[in-house]
Amino acid sequence: MTALRPERESAAGGPVDPLTDPLPDVLAGGHSSPWFRAEQPPQQGLGHDLAAPPPPPSDPYAQLPADAYAAPPRDDAYAGHVPYDGGPGWNPSPEPQPAPEAAEEPYSPVPEAPRDDETMALRAAGPAHRGGERDETPPAATTSGAEGGRAARRKAARRNARQGGRRGTGRRRAGAPAPEASGTPGGDGEPPERPRTRVEARRAERARKPSAATIASRAVGELFITIGVLMLLFVTYQLWWTNVRAQQQADGAAHNLQQDWEQGKRKPGAFQAGQGFAILHIPKLDVVVPVASGIDKQRVLDRGMAGHYAEGALKTALPSAKEGNFAVAGHRNTHGEPFRYINRLTPGDPIVVETQDTYYVYEMASILPQTPPSNTAVIDPVPAGSGFTEPGRYLTLTTCTPEFTSTYRMIVWGKMVEERPRSKGKPDALVD
Repeated sequence: MTALRPERESAAGGPVDPLTDPLPDVLAGGHSSPWFRAEQPPQQGLGHDLAAPPPPPSDPYAQLPADAYAAPPRDDAYAGHVPYDGGPGWNPSPEPQPAPEAAEEPYSPVPEAPRDDETMALRAAGPAHRGGERDETPPAATTSGAEGGRAARRKAARRNARQGGRRGTGRRRAGAPAPEASGTPGGDGEPPERPRTRVEARRAERARKPSAATIASRAVGELFITIGVLMLLFVTYQLWWTNVRAQQQADGAAHNLQQDWEQGKRKPGAFQAGQGFAILHIPKLDVVVPVASGIDKQRVLDRGMAGHYAEGALKTALPSAKEGNFAVAGHRNTHGEPFRYINRLTPGDPIVVETQDTYYVYEMASILPQTPPSNTAVIDPVPAGSGFTEPGRYLTLTTCTPEFTSTYRMIVWGKMVEERPRSKGKPDALVD
C-alpha cells in the first residue's frame, strides 16, 4: 500500500498544472523518479478508452508564458551550469518536494562497516566472536567486494611485506606484538625455525661429526706436537741437565780423591777402570776435572771426568813415567764438557796434572784442529803431527769436533816443564 501525498500547490497558491508539474504522479506517468523526462507528453488521466483513437495533439506550449524557457538567474548555486533545455512540463525553478514516504517497516539496525585507516574504503564487518570481539583480519581479506578493495589489498600487502609477512612470518592477528618486538625467532624479518625432521636431524648430526680425514689430520698434528715437545725436552736434557749432573759427579769424585790422598789411602801404581787417580787443572779455562782410568763413556766420560788411555792398543804412559805420552780424552759438549774451550789454548799456557804426591806442570806446545777418529798416531810416545821429534814426557788432550758432533777429533799437545812434589807446595801456575 502506498501512502497518500498532499496536493502540491504552485507558487501562486492554486493547483499545479499537470503539464508543468516536475514530479508527475506515479500513476499518471508510470515512473516514480523525479528526474525522469518523458519523451512524449503523458496521457491525461486513465479514464479514456484505450481502444478509441487518441485525440488530435494540441500544442502544450501555447499555455506557457513567453519567458518560460528563459535562463534562470545565475547565482552562486548555478555558477558554471548550462540551463536545462527541458521538454514539456519543465519548470526552471521548481520548489523542492518531499520524497515519497515508504511504508513503515520493522527497525533493524545495520552494523556500521569499519573503515580502513589508509584507504578509507569500507570493509564488510566480519562475524562476531564470543565475548563481543570482532574479527580483525587484514583488510586485504575482506574488501574484495567493496569500493576501493583492490587498492586496500595492495596497501595491506605492502604493509605485510614491511612487517615480514612475505618472508615467512605469516598472517597474525591485529594487536599481537610484532615479531621484531617479541624477541622470538624471525624478529628481524627471519621466519621462526621449524622443527627438524628425523632425516634432517640425522644429517645435521653426521655433519657435526668430524670426517676420517679430519681425525687423521688431527692425529698427525698431535703426533708432531708430541714429537716436538719430546725433542725439546731431550735437547734440554742434553745441553743443560747432563752438564749439571756430570759436574756434580765430577766435583764429588775430585773431593773424594783429595780426601783419600790426605788420609793416605791412595798409592801410586795401577788403577782399576773408572777409578780416579789424578786431577787435571787448566787455569786459563778455569777447568778442574778428575782423571779416571779408561775412556769408557758411561763410567768415565759421561760422568764429567777425563779418561786416561790406559787399555789395549791405546794404552799410554802415566805422568810419573820417565818417558812417554800421557793421553787424556774428554767431552767437548754435554756431560760436563770439560774440554769445550781447549781450542782457545795458545803455546806456553800451563796445564797441571795433580797426583797424590806430585804436581806435573806442562806447557801447551801445538794444536791439531781436526783429524779423523781413526788417527791413533796422535797418542804415540812421540805423537805424529805434534812437532816433537824425539822421546820425551808429553801430554795429549783429545776431544770431538765440530761442536755438538763427533765427526772428527781435535788434538792439543803439551810438554812437561816441571815436576814438583806436594811437599813443596803448589806450583806457580796454580798459585797465580
